[in-house]
Amino acid sequence: MSVEESGTMPPVTAFMLVKTTPEWLALTVEERVAAFATQVVPAVKAKTTGVRSRFYDTEFYSARVTDVWVWEAEDHHAYQLLIDALRETPFWDRYFEVVDLLVGTENGYARTYGVEAVTTIAT
Repeated sequence: MSVEESGTMPPVTAFMLVKTTPEWLALTVEERVAAFATQVVPAVKAKTTGVRSRFYDTEFYSARVTDVWVWEAEDHHAYQLLIDALRETPFWDRYFEVVDLLVGTENGYARTYGVEAVTTIAT
């Protein structure tokens, strides 16, 4: 059964481009880990289900964006709850400036047109 036949939406992927703030950089590494573990993670876990993330450091390649946080949500509602949860923590605009959000579904064109996802390449 395809995703469309099952009546469920494909997962949502969000690329959250962020830049560290002076307040975040003034913290020691230990303080950063503690702040994230006590202020951000509990809020996300308490207010969301069906989301997972990966975090990428990019500051050595970009001056505009220091990190990219990739979120996958099982649906649009789960993604909205995630953003609401993050906005209620110091992560949002205090520790990090959210530079941009790029949200999409993987190979959406292939599902729309019923074709093979030729742009997904593995060598």
